[in-house]
Amino acid sequence: MTETEWKGPACPVPLSRYPRIVMAHGSGGRLTRDLIGRMFRPVLANPLLNQAHDGTVLDDPGGRIVMTTDSHVIRPLFFPGGDIGRLSVFGTVNDLAMCGAAPRWLSLSLILEEGLDMETLWRVIRSIGEAARETGVTVVTGDTKVIDRRGGGELLINTTGIGVLEREPAPAPARIRPGDRIILSGDIGRHGIAVMCAREGLALEGGIESDCAPLHEIVGKLLAVGIPVHCLRDPTRGGLATALVELAADSGTCFRIAEEAVPVHGAVQGACELLGLDPLYVANEGRFVMFVPEESAETALTVLRKDPSGERACIIGRVESGDPGRVVADNAFGGTRILDLLTGDPLPRIC
Repeated sequence: MTETEWKGPACPVPLSRYPRIVMAHGSGGRLTRDLIGRMFRPVLANPLLNQAHDGTVLDDPGGRIVMTTDSHVIRPLFFPGGDIGRLSVFGTVNDLAMCGAAPRWLSLSLILEEGLDMETLWRVIRSIGEAARETGVTVVTGDTKVIDRRGGGELLINTTGIGVLEREPAPAPARIRPGDRIILSGDIGRHGIAVMCAREGLALEGGIESDCAPLHEIVGKLLAVGIPVHCLRDPTRGGLATALVELAADSGTCFRIAEEAVPVHGAVQGACELLGLDPLYVANEGRFVMFVPEESAETALTVLRKDPSGERACIIGRVESGDPGRVVADNAFGGTRILDLLTGDPLPRIC
């Protein structure tokens, strides 16, 4: 949620006592107990978290376990279409979904810098709670640390997610085969451009919101109808190009894509041209690239396009048996270029 959309209740921790995080509060004293007891637990309450112990006892899920972890250091904390709280939940859920797993549980670790405004922390916690309920994951354990002032009011989040693999075999780079079609679930570059504009105070005509969204439900629909999904990847930091180069290398195959087939919103394209960015390398947080056999590609598109998150899904290329690790991009003018890994980072602190 963005700052202008915030309509939630006032912070439950007494601001007269703690208007901002300061080191004098420590990480094991009254502040920590107030944060956990008055702010975190009421928002995230569930029987597992309410065990209030150093760990949580989980029931046997009845399937193979998938586990992932991620850290979130985005700046600014709030941006059009999302915030660090939603990003931390959705990003972890999406990593599980890319492995074909249904998300179940989440751990949550917060690093609070001295000077962080308490109302800001409250907004983020509320956002985490809403995102967890939206995705059906349960926050079962966590940790909070206060660090000394470094830049003034930073908030960093680490999450670990656990999911259950309900169908075999799991999507993986090793399953990519020559002849597979490469499908993109929607337009690219929204997240990176939205965050950069929020950070730099830039206003784009028409506005651009991050595509920050959970992907587990649409992935579940694809798997449920029996589509043989060979591999899935969400093109986050480094964008679509970086994801493709990594997958080509890991699978020992060659990819060929058509650049004109890759959907890019007009405002994103304009911003990239203005700033000298290539949209293929701009981060996404609500898109995925999928590899399926040629005979399953149209069925996969039909399933994707029935979901709002996949309305602009399209086939962008194919897998070949050429140079392992090579990604070739054909343009509309008959030329080609070889895609490589992102050099440097034109959009720092983007997730």
